[in-house]
Amino acid sequence: MPDFSLEDAIDGPVCGLDEVGRGPLAGPVVAACVYIPDHVRPLPFIGEIRDSKKLSEAKLESLNTLISEHCAFAVTEITPQEIDEINILQASLKAMATSLERMSVSIRHALVDGNRCPAHMPCPATPVVKGDSVSTSIAAASIIAKAHRDRIMRALAQEHPHYGWESNVGYPSPQHLAGIDAHGITNHHRKSFAPVRNFIEFGSTKKRA
Repeated sequence: MPDFSLEDAIDGPVCGLDEVGRGPLAGPVVAACVYIPDHVRPLPFIGEIRDSKKLSEAKLESLNTLISEHCAFAVTEITPQEIDEINILQASLKAMATSLERMSVSIRHALVDGNRCPAHMPCPATPVVKGDSVSTSIAAASIIAKAHRDRIMRALAQEHPHYGWESNVGYPSPQHLAGIDAHGITNHHRKSFAPVRNFIEFGSTKKRA
């Protein structure tokens, strides 16, 4: 279970940073920054915060609402077009750095999910491998980011019903791949990702010999 051990070892306001959407073939990559004030920590919902991937949809939405109400946060989206231009790693790092810059609270230190931090940050930062299982602040950021991105993909699924985005949120599920093969791609697809690139070059998400 995540806790505040890392946050408590650092003086001053400490935030958590996480991103979602590195693996999908469509939609933006989204990063969130969350600062949980000391007076919010005793609230019951804080003990329920964990890695967003381990939460049901209902619990994710409930915690997203509570975190949004009681904590300082910022969210950044990077479009598929920019992902194709700068690559998904750089897009993810940019999204996290931008979210930190957008915070209304003056942050002294950032805890960043993963094994590296963005190059240009407005404060010192520490990478935390599997941070959403270690730090409550990072786990809260993962919840905000995932809830935000899931809403985007559900809305896009209404406009583009052939890909199953309401359930696969843009990941390369069989339904999504079959949808590309049958109906082509949209401007929400990441053209640099292999199955999409294969369709552009060969007319199929599977590269032909």
